[in-house]
Formats: sequence, C-alpha cells, structure tokens
Amino acid sequence: MKTKINSVIAATLIGAGLMLGGVAQAADFNIRAVANSNENDEDYDGLVVFKDFVESRSNGKIAVDIYMGTQLCGNGVECLEALEYGSIDVYISTSGGASAMYPYVQVLDLPYVLRDDRIAEEVLTGDFTRELRKQILEDSGNTVRLMTIGNTGGWRNFANTKRTVKSPDDLSGLKIRTVVSDLPQELVRSLGASPTPIPWGDLFTSFQTGVVEGSKNGITDIMGMKFTDAGLKYVTLDGHAYMSALWYMNNDTFMDMDEDLRRVVVDGFSALQQATFASPKRKSIAAYDAFSEAGGDLYVPTPAQKAEFAAAATPVYSWFKESIKDGDKWFNLLNDAAKEAEQKVEAEYKADLN
Repeated sequence: MKTKINSVIAATLIGAGLMLGGVAQAADFNIRAVANSNENDEDYDGLVVFKDFVESRSNGKIAVDIYMGTQLCGNGVECLEALEYGSIDVYISTSGGASAMYPYVQVLDLPYVLRDDRIAEEVLTGDFTRELRKQILEDSGNTVRLMTIGNTGGWRNFANTKRTVKSPDDLSGLKIRTVVSDLPQELVRSLGASPTPIPWGDLFTSFQTGVVEGSKNGITDIMGMKFTDAGLKYVTLDGHAYMSALWYMNNDTFMDMDEDLRRVVVDGFSALQQATFASPKRKSIAAYDAFSEAGGDLYVPTPAQKAEFAAAATPVYSWFKESIKDGDKWFNLLNDAAKEAEQKVEAEYKADLN
C-alpha cells in the first residue's frame, strides 16, 4: 500500500514538474500578426504557414497569434501606425493600402511592367524588395521592417457588367471602381474610363445599382464576393498588375531576437511568400470554372492587343515619375529588375528546351 501511495505521489510530482517545465518553456516572443481579410484569403494561407514554421523551428521560443479582420486595427494607415507603436508585430497590406504613408510603394501597381508569375516572383525574391525595405525603415524611423512581398489574389484584370473588352477603346466611358489611391485612378483615366473610388464592402450593391460598371480585380476576389450575382459578366485577362502583398514586421521586435531566431523568422517569411505565390494559382482554377458556370465571359487578349493596352497606359509612368518623390528611381529599379528577370528566364529556356 505504501509503495502504491509513493508511486502516486511520485507521479503527481513528475506531472507538476512537467507543468512547471511547460511554463518555463513559454514563448520568449509572442507575435501578433494581423491581416484585414478573412480565412478564405491567401493572406490567411500565408500566415498559417508562417505560424507553423516559426513556432516549430524556434522550438516554441516564438509564438504567433493570428488576427484576421479588423479587431486590432481597421485599415492600412491605422495598422501601419499600430505596427510603428508596437501594438501589433506583423501586418500585410497591398501597395494601395500603404500608399498614404509610403507613396513610392505604388511602383508595384505600375501596369504591364511584370510580365507573368515567373517574372514577378523572380523580382520580388531579389534585391528590389531589399531596396524597398531600406526606404521603409528610413521613413518609419527604423520601426517598420518590410520582410517580404508575396501575392494576394493573383493578377488584376479588367472586369465589367456591359461588354467584352478587347482594346482600350472598349473601356471608354465605363465607370471603373478603384481604391482611394492615385495611381489606379490615373491608369483608368489613361485608358479612357472613369475612375470611381468605392469601398470594397459597397462594391456588390454598386454593381447592382450601376454606380460602377467595372473593376480591377483578380478572379478569386470576383468569385469570392459573388460579383457575378450582381451582374459582373465580362473579364479581360490583360494582367495589368500583379497583386503584391507587402508583409511588414515591427523592427524592434525583430531586432530584439538573437540572430538564430531572426534567421527562423526570415525563413518563415520566405515560406509564407512561397505559400502566397502558390495559393492564388490553385484557387483560380475553381474560380474560373465557377465564373464560366455562372455565365461569365472570359477574353484573353492577343499579344498585339496586350501591347495596345500597355501603350495606352504609358502616361501612368510619367505621372508616377513626376508625382512621386524619387519616382524615377523606383520605376527604374522595378523595370530593370523585370528586364533582368526576363533575361534570366530566357537563358533558362535555352538550357531547358534543348
């Protein structure tokens, strides 16, 4: 009986020790990661990969809490300010969402500079992103660190409720929804349409009522929001802009970690980037099928037609260079990186096709 009691006591003490050990092994860093979207979005896919990678590779020294939606902050400016103050640790925005604080990030929205996924991914994994990181660190007083640039929704294409668009002339007069950001509005004007800033949440009813007749969205966003039920029928796959997702981290949180943990975080963001590169490709397959089943009309421009779109959009480059501080510098950095990527891919074709 005494032996049994001693065994129970021993087991209890061992259990208590394990519990205390668990407390002792509590995370040294708790990262609060925010995305103003939902769990159906590529941003969430990326965060799940990041959380799993960082927590496991750090042996529990880093914990990641994911906050989807607007519970901690409501929009780009508010969330980037929260990142500066350290009330959140990780945030993702589009270039439009960050343009009020860092206008030069609109370079990522310049149309027809990045040719396709392969070129975009080559550019965004290279030194162009590092140059943006340096500038954002400087402009934020060393508080906001750009960690990586992924994708959120594939490519922006022109979609509308009225007609098939095969050339810029077909866009003439259409009211196209844009975000409240200068560059997308300049693009729509250059193509002969009328830019109409509308909040994302109001877009469905705006299609129904004719407040807007078109938008610049990826197919996963179109079908995720069921815009076909609101009358959106025509999509032209001109691929005028890669939907870049800028992932930031509070720099103090990052630099407070030792080098081994910083390496884990950097690798975690690399895994996140790869997940967000891949997610829209997979999701778009079902989205295009659903669009066709809903009676949608897809049009793929010929190379000559796409060149016509690109030529009509050239005033946007001039606007960017003249209106954005160091616009020439950022345009050249992106354009040169794209050309270098194209040369690299062409060299790889020669090696792989023969």
